[in-house]
Amino acid sequence: MTFLLPLVFGFCIAFLAVILPGLLNMTAAKISVQEGRSEALSFVFGASVVVFFQTLIAVLFSRFISNHQEIVTTLQEIGIFVFSGLSIYFFWIAKKPKKLNPEIKIKGKSNRFFFGMFLSMLNFLPIPFYVFASMSLASSRYFRFEKVQIYSFVSGVVLGSFSVFYLYIVSFKAIQNKTDFLLRNINTIIGSVTTFMAVITIIKLFWG
Repeated sequence: MTFLLPLVFGFCIAFLAVILPGLLNMTAAKISVQEGRSEALSFVFGASVVVFFQTLIAVLFSRFISNHQEIVTTLQEIGIFVFSGLSIYFFWIAKKPKKLNPEIKIKGKSNRFFFGMFLSMLNFLPIPFYVFASMSLASSRYFRFEKVQIYSFVSGVVLGSFSVFYLYIVSFKAIQNKTDFLLRNINTIIGSVTTFMAVITIIKLFWG
């Protein structure tokens, strides 16, 4: 259980985090349609390598933060304002995303493995996301910052991300209508999540 539980949590968190249409999964789907599944898989392997190191950095940073309670409290206070601001933005300010255009061509055909690494490195959001996720699990006593559990959680995140990328590759046509629906409602979805996070952070800060 010491190894299995962080693996399962990492897989589930990553799967839910990546399932919404994004740069990496949509690019993987388009490469699959335009160039074939093998090229798309090469792209996904490259992206997954970066996901591994991003998650590892995030968890190690979380371990450092967890040993300095004053930093934890400050981050919680900042988090309340950040999540509240994001909620206001996504509910009332952000424009509705445009419908996906599957006809967009990906120019050039360089090594897709390194292209996957490059695009994944451009996305810095996983680092703060997994900092928060690992700290939340640790505060709930589902996770400890020990070597085995750290690598188990990171492996789960990589497997969960890879699973979503592969799902987009093999079933893009079948899920295209669902991704269009998600895009039309993505601001509401994200706004709801950030509101929930703000409420949880306030509860932890004042009553935790």
